[in-house]
Amino acid sequence: MAASDPHQAADPAAVKRHPALFRAVRKRRNPRLRRTDITVTDDQAVKRAVKAASLGNAMEWFDFGIYSYLAVTIGHVFFPSGNDTTQLLSSFATFAVAFLVRPLGGMFFGPMGDKIGRKKVLALTMILMAVGTFAIGLIPSHGTIGVWAPALLILFRMLQGFSTGGEYGGASTFIAEYAPDKRRGFFGSFLEFGTLAGYVGAAGLVTALYALLDTGQMESWGWRIPFLVAGPLGLVGLYLRLRLDETPAFQKLEGGTAHATEAADHVESTAKGDLAKIFRQYWPTLILCIALVGAYNITDYMLLSYMPTYLSDELGYSETHGLLILLGVMVFLMLIISRFGKLSDRFGRKPLLMAGMLGFLFLSLPSFLLIRQGSIPAITIGMLMLGLSLVCLLGTMSAALPALFPTNVRYGSLSVGYNLSASIFGGTTPLVITALISWTGSNLMPAYYAMAAALVGVIAVACMKETANQPLAGSPPSVETDEEAAELVHAQTPDPKF
Repeated sequence: MAASDPHQAADPAAVKRHPALFRAVRKRRNPRLRRTDITVTDDQAVKRAVKAASLGNAMEWFDFGIYSYLAVTIGHVFFPSGNDTTQLLSSFATFAVAFLVRPLGGMFFGPMGDKIGRKKVLALTMILMAVGTFAIGLIPSHGTIGVWAPALLILFRMLQGFSTGGEYGGASTFIAEYAPDKRRGFFGSFLEFGTLAGYVGAAGLVTALYALLDTGQMESWGWRIPFLVAGPLGLVGLYLRLRLDETPAFQKLEGGTAHATEAADHVESTAKGDLAKIFRQYWPTLILCIALVGAYNITDYMLLSYMPTYLSDELGYSETHGLLILLGVMVFLMLIISRFGKLSDRFGRKPLLMAGMLGFLFLSLPSFLLIRQGSIPAITIGMLMLGLSLVCLLGTMSAALPALFPTNVRYGSLSVGYNLSASIFGGTTPLVITALISWTGSNLMPAYYAMAAALVGVIAVACMKETANQPLAGSPPSVETDEEAAELVHAQTPDPKF
């Protein structure tokens, strides 16, 4: 007799006595794919989806990038004059505040994206991000309105962080669900191309301002320009996102068409209930996601956000010099990132992720020893060593993370896991490193911190399953052509017996 639990193995003797019955049970549990089950992607639609999701990601990291690159100036404008380290710590603490509310944004927007669709939630997060960033550019200085200045800065940083809570999980889910299974790594890499583009745009604009304006002009009005630019950028991103269709995976989940209003009407529980389900049923995968994202975010923010401050404050470089070197490294990474996405499709996500984690584990200390030499060639080589390790993660992570969770809870689970990790580890990176250097007196602390993160990352990668070239959990296969779909169906048909 078969076991009552479908996950338990049936009695071999029973299988032998009733083969036809057990074949029927197996077919019921694992029905063969029909041609109509398989999604054949539209190449133009995929490219439009990638463009819209990537632009939103670029805007997100433009907003975060300008804050970190202007950290010293913002410290002078919004916090009372005093010790330079205290001002910098205050500025980075405000940077970290946005990350403290990101999990709340993830818990709010994530389950909503699984209920009413990815498209509407991504449009909403874009609006909130643009409003928060634009508003920061309008805040009067501490010298004008006193304590209200840092209070307003913290408020709008929290709005930025809340909206970002629904951004990465939604954007990576959006691309992953649009892309064909065999090219998910390639298309997913463009999301992180957007990350780099946002940082490059921020670093380029801030570098130009530092070069053109003196310190007084920067602190008086120059720092506002990058924040005010975010308003028009947000409108462009919103226009692109509203023109998109819902993802094929979500449409199939909703029974053929994603009717947002009907989906909203069918919410049988609150977001709190959905979150309880995510934590109760998917906690092992959530822990894996948090570990992967923590290692990835610490190394990412250490290089792309904190490094200019490290070069200027710890090594005495001018802000312009540090930003120019980082700009060159980031442009180089933008040129090669899609190749790493293709490599992850060919060789798998795990080998690429492991290469990046091991790179940070073994190359962080040599890289910082080179950077500490102070010469431009040494700094450039050191940052390239870190950059090549990072691009292994950047080019792969946006395809690997959405594949951890099934379609019906993907947006919510990924938003919760990603933002919890980003809150605890990512946004606090500049603050923690600055505090560690101040506490220990060693300017090699960024290397040690990155190595510790990478060690956790190595363990997490070793524990994850390979998902390259496979359908997303809870979704049917996604292919590029009708011929591929026919081959998949044909592969399931048993050879005739004569």
